[in-house]
Amino acid sequence: MDPDTLKHYLTDDPPTIVPLDIKPHFEALSPKEKLYAHHVSVACFSGQRALYKQTSPESEAIHDFIIELHKHCKGDWKSLQTQSKVDEQDIKQFLNYAAQFLGNGGNFKSFGDTKFVPRILQSKLEALAKTSPKAYQLFEKARQGVYSANSTASMSLGYPDEGHITNYYPDSPRITKKEISAVSDFFESKKLLPENTRMRKTSSGNFEILIASSEHDPPQSARDLDRSQFDLEGDLTGKTATLVYGDYSTEMGKVAASLGEAKQHAANSIQEKMMDEYVKSFTTGSCNTWKASQASWIQDKQPTVETDIGFIETYRDPHGIRGEWEGFVAMVNKERTQAFQKLVESAPEQIPKLPWSKDFEKDKFLAPDFTSLEVLTFAGSGIPAGINIPNYDDIRQNLGFKNVSLGNVLSAKSPTEVVPFIHPSDLEVYKAYRDPAFEVQVGLHELLGHGCGKLLQETSPGSYNFDHANPPTNPLTSKPIDKWYKPGQTWGSIFGALAGPYEECRAECVAMALCCDWDILRIFGFDNKGDTDPGHSNEASDVLFASYLSMARAGVAALEFWDPYSKKWGQPHMQARFSILRTFLDAGGGFCTLSYSDENHPHDLTVRIDRSKIISHGRPATEDYLTKLQVYKATADFEAGKRMFDELTDVSEWMREKVRPVVLSKKQPRKVFVQANTVLEGGQVVLKEYESTPEGMVKSWAERPYV
Repeated sequence: MDPDTLKHYLTDDPPTIVPLDIKPHFEALSPKEKLYAHHVSVACFSGQRALYKQTSPESEAIHDFIIELHKHCKGDWKSLQTQSKVDEQDIKQFLNYAAQFLGNGGNFKSFGDTKFVPRILQSKLEALAKTSPKAYQLFEKARQGVYSANSTASMSLGYPDEGHITNYYPDSPRITKKEISAVSDFFESKKLLPENTRMRKTSSGNFEILIASSEHDPPQSARDLDRSQFDLEGDLTGKTATLVYGDYSTEMGKVAASLGEAKQHAANSIQEKMMDEYVKSFTTGSCNTWKASQASWIQDKQPTVETDIGFIETYRDPHGIRGEWEGFVAMVNKERTQAFQKLVESAPEQIPKLPWSKDFEKDKFLAPDFTSLEVLTFAGSGIPAGINIPNYDDIRQNLGFKNVSLGNVLSAKSPTEVVPFIHPSDLEVYKAYRDPAFEVQVGLHELLGHGCGKLLQETSPGSYNFDHANPPTNPLTSKPIDKWYKPGQTWGSIFGALAGPYEECRAECVAMALCCDWDILRIFGFDNKGDTDPGHSNEASDVLFASYLSMARAGVAALEFWDPYSKKWGQPHMQARFSILRTFLDAGGGFCTLSYSDENHPHDLTVRIDRSKIISHGRPATEDYLTKLQVYKATADFEAGKRMFDELTDVSEWMREKVRPVVLSKKQPRKVFVQANTVLEGGQVVLKEYESTPEGMVKSWAERPYV
């Protein structure tokens, strides 16, 4: 790879490291609650190696190499510099890489799915490794994966037959997208849930489904399918697929043991049931049992200590169905939760404001548990600002879901943060109101965005969740709908890898449409004092302006996550935001424009929003787009949905050749979080915090011996 291209993949220098402040919220817990939080935290981090094994072949060895060097020098990096005879800058570059690796859960960015390569020369890193025989052994194991940059395709996560990297299909360089799809569809027909699986293609051309479990041979009664070997069909006739238990066996054993301890300190019988279901799932590999834990989890309303754990989000599997390891422990912020609770209570009044008829909306809105949380522990590839789970549509439609806003993630700021693409005349208002605007955005996105909308389904042969004799009218064609989900089909199985960015886009558009509503802004404490002109400055209209400006700015910044070589997006949320920027720009009337002095060299590019036209132009354009997103999703119309989404996320020549280089030159390092640890001392749980430095990040992980 040429140096000009490689420089975009180098480690952030320096990385933006911020603390996940939690002490006052943790100290407010009772001793029993602290013990519960501690044991679940240990369980979350105990599964981290599963994440490494999902990300890249070298990630686990890189983690061990970093921790071994820390152990060898006892955290005295100056002494390691002396022993290895490298420069101070070399140590700095190694620690920057280590911090970014640990903060992203592997050597690919959690936000963008692109690889990052150390700035330290390979020879210098080798010198560090040679100070310890064990470290050198690990370095040799990881060396090629750490530095390899053979092609731009290999610098992104994705399907192997497209030249990308993934470890959801380990030891399978010749497995094809078509084979992955065929085998996945086969097991969908057998009703095997895929979230806790990986897939391997053997040298004989057969396939293995690797199931996460501590047991290699769980009892037949505990398995989700009654046999382990299957003859494949269609183009794969003559080939077999075998269920292989025991993937991440050691990790799942540790996770189950810690959750068993946590059960002893549960606050109620629902939490005890959750822990039992978690333990059974991670022990036996039953994803049906894990799904049952999610049904239990949503019934545990507003606990003081909130947790969830498992193979949850499917964004990083190139096929979009296998879940990434994730687990979190958090404390409820009661003051911040009050505003969200008011939004929950008003949801039945807000949802009818969305631009579709009741035929496309759930028969009954199941009010979720919506809380603002302060995060103690978050194991995974990155920490989001908000969460809306579980992802199973039948649970969401029939039982409900939970929304959480992660307060100490939202509020975390770097003192050196730079904000590109905002015009100087807008900067004061933007900086003053972007955080409140983001909190409104997260609340609407998670609660009403992911929580609204109905899937029109044939739930079983001949049974429908809509009037099949008199089908709803499609608002896009003014004719009765002629598509819906057939028995066994799900939103994820029909839309596949497109489901992630598409659903994030739908939720973002719901938020953009509803944040224009003055009553909703008032729920969050922002009053327009009766002035309905967004062009006038008051607290509510400034929040509204900051919301639209933030979204448009994010759409420009999204170009960092588009790969011009593969012409693919590496991050679902950013792909969604680019499509919304396109929608804003197409709204007309000068509502949204890109400003620059030279079209061929737009180095001073800024995005402008005419705040006086948010209601007249911005909202209608957003609602038109949102209607299409909802109808195509509701009616299982993958072809129309993909065609529309591909068109709006297509990057024009000018955006590719002129704007993207400017975006890359101004890209800001994404925050990585230093998290506290909990330790048992004399039967009491003690919180241990760390400095927000690369050294502090490494130390925090080195003091998690259960990883």
